[in-house]
Amino acid sequence: MHTRVKICGLTRPEDAREAARLGADAVGLVFYPASPRLIDVDRARRIRAAVPPFVTVTALFLDAPADEVRAVLDGVAVDLLQFHGSEPADYCEAFGRPYIKGVSMAPGADPAAVLAGHPQAAGFLLDSHGVGERGGTGVAFDWTTVPEARQRPVILAGGLHPGNVADAVRQVAPWAVDVSSGVESAPGIKDAARMARFISEVQGVRDIPGSAAAD
Repeated sequence: MHTRVKICGLTRPEDAREAARLGADAVGLVFYPASPRLIDVDRARRIRAAVPPFVTVTALFLDAPADEVRAVLDGVAVDLLQFHGSEPADYCEAFGRPYIKGVSMAPGADPAAVLAGHPQAAGFLLDSHGVGERGGTGVAFDWTTVPEARQRPVILAGGLHPGNVADAVRQVAPWAVDVSSGVESAPGIKDAARMARFISEVQGVRDIPGSAAAD
């Protein structure tokens, strides 16, 4: 197995195009009003148009009213939904799209309950945010707390950057890693050199003989 890469919080078409060129498997668009990476449907549509085939476009929401989610889906060709709040399974499943569920790994959180409560989730994104809070804080959590029993793919997020992502992949062997602030020059502005190094670090682990994340 090799570890995939998602670049989240894109706000510019050129960053999406460059992320894909560098080898990103997925990109993320944020529709959470309190985020500095918030975009509207018109900008999301322009970013979507810059994404080539076989790169997954993910739309991120946090406890959004259902009609807001539907408005995005009506305006943008989204492949995958990401729910990052306290959304129950019936809400997440109501949109008829595959989804991943954000899971708080902060002290005092109960990740096992979230995993058990979303049996239809396509995967779970483990982040350092507190329960009901947004991610993108740039803070890592203790990777030794990642559940060993994984019924669905695990996406590792929270405080990842080019300097630590290889260690994260070696230790956790996640299905994918998700990065936002760790490859930015400013909130929402991706740095091409940092994206290139981040992806290269992940790909380098793939090539280590005997690695849990190697092919």
